[in-house]
Amino acid sequence: MKKFGVILLLAALFAGCHPKPHYSEVPYIEFVRLDKVDNGTGKDDQANLVVYFHDGDGDIGLTSSDTTGAFSRDSAYYYNFFIDYYEKQHGQWVLVDLPTPLHARLPYLSDNVPESIEGEITILTFINNYFSTFDTIKLQCKLVDRALHESNTIETPEIIINK
Repeated sequence: MKKFGVILLLAALFAGCHPKPHYSEVPYIEFVRLDKVDNGTGKDDQANLVVYFHDGDGDIGLTSSDTTGAFSRDSAYYYNFFIDYYEKQHGQWVLVDLPTPLHARLPYLSDNVPESIEGEITILTFINNYFSTFDTIKLQCKLVDRALHESNTIETPEIIINK
């Protein structure tokens, strides 16, 4: 009878354990939401872009000293979170080359590399192109880890900008 109790206890213990999910080494992202930031003027300026992510080896993020080689200022990977800005112009989506890019440098998201990590990233970004009269935009985004694995590309829904 004691053996049965121990087996039942072990079975319950293992059933209660949730193994860490195993993700690909290539980061994955999903759009969660975009929250406009009220600046008190009645005009849209910035928003918090919220993105879910997971990565199998946790090598997401750069430090302030990561500025040489693949991460130098002249490199395509100086930034590790890329945001492209599109305007709906006369019914067509047009990629707009803004004077200042919206891309970001995310800090290390884990100190325990390699490990599977997941969570949400919130990035404060500009959403109003003051050089344009068009008021409907969308953002396309991707994430790149330190091994230069590029995530899938995500897109926000249409965003109406109060000019």
